[in-house]
Amino acid sequence: MHLFSYETSSHSYLSSLISLFVLLLTSYFLPLSVWGTPPDRGGRLLIYVGAASKPPAEEAARVFEKKTGVRVDLNIGGSGVVLSQLKLTKKGDIYFPGSSDYMELAKREGIVIPGTEAKVVYLVPAINVQRGNPKNITTLRDLIRPGLRVAIANPENVCVGAYAVEIIEKVFSVEDKSAFRKNLVNYTESCEKTANVIALKAVDAVLGWGVFEHWNPSRIQTIPLKPGEISRIGYIPAAITNYTQNRPLAQQFINFLLSPEGKGIFMKHHYFMTPEEAFSWLGDEKPVGGEYVVPAEWLAR
Repeated sequence: MHLFSYETSSHSYLSSLISLFVLLLTSYFLPLSVWGTPPDRGGRLLIYVGAASKPPAEEAARVFEKKTGVRVDLNIGGSGVVLSQLKLTKKGDIYFPGSSDYMELAKREGIVIPGTEAKVVYLVPAINVQRGNPKNITTLRDLIRPGLRVAIANPENVCVGAYAVEIIEKVFSVEDKSAFRKNLVNYTESCEKTANVIALKAVDAVLGWGVFEHWNPSRIQTIPLKPGEISRIGYIPAAITNYTQNRPLAQQFINFLLSPEGKGIFMKHHYFMTPEEAFSWLGDEKPVGGEYVVPAEWLAR
């Protein structure tokens, strides 16, 4: 009896040591991300996001993760840049660009499933200046004053840059455009960087989205454009990609964006929930969405 108990306890002790060794060995070789992120209890989504919705998109992803246990990875950048990445890798579940322009391109190229497109919120172009407006910029024509430092987003890859060019082409004469380009010191790579160059006082003004003011209200101030200077307002769409491995889960996230809770996140960040809200802020009704072809002369600085 004594011998049996000794052998059993020794075997149990040896098994425990082996189990501990296996656990330590496994933890050593596992990627750090396995321990540093929540478990994928409900699956995983990869979403390509135009930076026009960066603050609320990040918050929506966190809330959705907490509610469902689904891990949501966001790839955020210029709408054209992330679309190129999606097209190249053929991996991802949702395309969530900053405007209809890039969604139309994604549909033409077969990257998204057209019937899944949803309009989430709406945007209006505007002038953004440093808080306090030290250069006293009140109109679009002020952007051609000699010596002013101006930036726009790269119109080849960033939706708000295309809107900026559309406005300039609509309003300015050839001479005005030449004066504007003399003041143009930078093409930024995303909506986020367009807002940041104002917040960091690297330029005096940008042609951006009105909502930029609410991204950093202590540093950014919005000057509305005149209704006649704007050809259209924008909307932020989302659609499921043709590369998704879990279409129902992707649809669940889009449904969340459109739900009262999801809309509330965007509302908190001062996005327009309907075209009528955008029209009211602008002071006139305009076409919504669409697509603008940027003239070749703007595609290179």
